[in-house]
Amino acid sequence: MSNFNQERVLSVHHWTDTLFSFTTTRNPSFHFRSGEFAMIGLKVDEKPLLRAHSLASAHYEDRLEFFSTKVPDGPLTSRLQHLKAGDEIIVSREATGTLVIDNLEDGRNLYLIGTGTGLAPFLSVIKDPETYLRFQNVVLLHGCRRVAELAYGEMIMEKLPGDELVGDFVRYQLIYYPMVTRDRFRNRGRITDLIASGKLFTDVELPELDPQHDRVMVCGSPALVRDARELLVAKGFVEGDHGEPAQFVFEKEFAERNGSSSCRTTVRHKS
Repeated sequence: MSNFNQERVLSVHHWTDTLFSFTTTRNPSFHFRSGEFAMIGLKVDEKPLLRAHSLASAHYEDRLEFFSTKVPDGPLTSRLQHLKAGDEIIVSREATGTLVIDNLEDGRNLYLIGTGTGLAPFLSVIKDPETYLRFQNVVLLHGCRRVAELAYGEMIMEKLPGDELVGDFVRYQLIYYPMVTRDRFRNRGRITDLIASGKLFTDVELPELDPQHDRVMVCGSPALVRDARELLVAKGFVEGDHGEPAQFVFEKEFAERNGSSSCRTTVRHKS
């Protein structure tokens, strides 16, 4: 277990019967970049049972936060969903991932596209001052099936604008656009459909995607990653990776290894 730190659960929040989040202590030696993930898990029969989870906390916070699904027959998530404050969890000593702004060329607008728990890495990204220094506008798109699944909306809309470190950036540069596919809601439909139709850009008052000015990060279901990738490539976007920045990136760990992910609404309160 030399590659892992043992952390203590500080809090657990159940968003719905399928989604929950939890925070843990953070070993001072653990460092990560906004958008990266760590391997986390539990000891089962003295052996580590692990899965990749994006870090939803900011890289400068003294605690770690994770956003996860409840899978009844999942080897790990079936156990994680029963965590309570005081329980112990193991976290890898190193973080990695492709959803970091270092893998993107400079641009004007940064689009963060996530479905379900694919929101997690972008929670870290939007709390990082460097994100707003690199991009003029940061557009956070979060798609779910049900309104109840739009986790963290209150934090994004009400708490983050008052944050001492990034509040000013958030109020003037962050656009939050939640959408659902099954419930009645002001923004209804699949993310890629709203992009293809142009409705998204009308709502957020920005030009349609252009590889000359826009940069994109994608994290979510395999279907989202596939459709978004096809859409972006068709528009002339080039995929970036470690050491080769370009116009868009997606989290390969979740898309390739796990096979699953995990009306204008803006923090600037425009109508």
